[in-house]
Amino acid sequence: DITETSDFKNITPPTISDLVTILGGMVGAESLSQRLTKYSEGTFSGIFNQRTNVILNNQLIVFSIRDLEDTLRPIAMYVVLNHIWNAVRSELKKRILVLDEAWILMQFEDSARFVFGIAKRARKYYLGLTTITQDVADFMNSPYGKPIVTNSSMQLLLKQSPAAVDIVAETFFLTEGEKYLLLESEVGEGIFFAGLKHAAIKIYASYVEDQIITTDPKQLLELQQAKNQVSEEEKGA
Repeated sequence: DITETSDFKNITPPTISDLVTILGGMVGAESLSQRLTKYSEGTFSGIFNQRTNVILNNQLIVFSIRDLEDTLRPIAMYVVLNHIWNAVRSELKKRILVLDEAWILMQFEDSARFVFGIAKRARKYYLGLTTITQDVADFMNSPYGKPIVTNSSMQLLLKQSPAAVDIVAETFFLTEGEKYLLLESEVGEGIFFAGLKHAAIKIYASYVEDQIITTDPKQLLELQQAKNQVSEEEKGA
């Protein structure tokens, strides 16, 4: 039996296959069992029908879902977040959780509510939460989008498109001048909010930082060419 005092630390965690097997013997669970089959035996079993082997003891851990299919990304993000949240609650220590492309989770009621729950309770577990999104409209269209933003102690707004700037202006009570600033901002320029105060800001990246974080295709190609040249020179040495 599962109770509040149950200790599962030394028990081998079940997989989705185990759950499907149990459901197969339950009356009325046929539909759910069939829907889970694609995750236990089908196309997605290699990703989701495995026991977690990620150790969260390193200083920096990155969960990359970039190469997953669009239909899988929300599921994968939810699974990863749930795993992280369980780890956060099990051991109290200072952490920062950075959620990039947060708009993906805001498209769905359950995952949006889950992110909102983390945002509301993070401080209790010594966790700092940073949400990043390029699609402000999709983020704010969720009923949980605005509460997540307003619950943040700091916000940073960078260049906005004409289609999204009105939503941003309404949420952050921007003046016409500030709206224009966000429309005309260059890379690294924007408005920084801390509590009730905000100011225009320009962020300068060092050369090393720029090489690490750039997404400019031209720069990435130049970096790859430089690496290839160094590699060829080392082989010829």
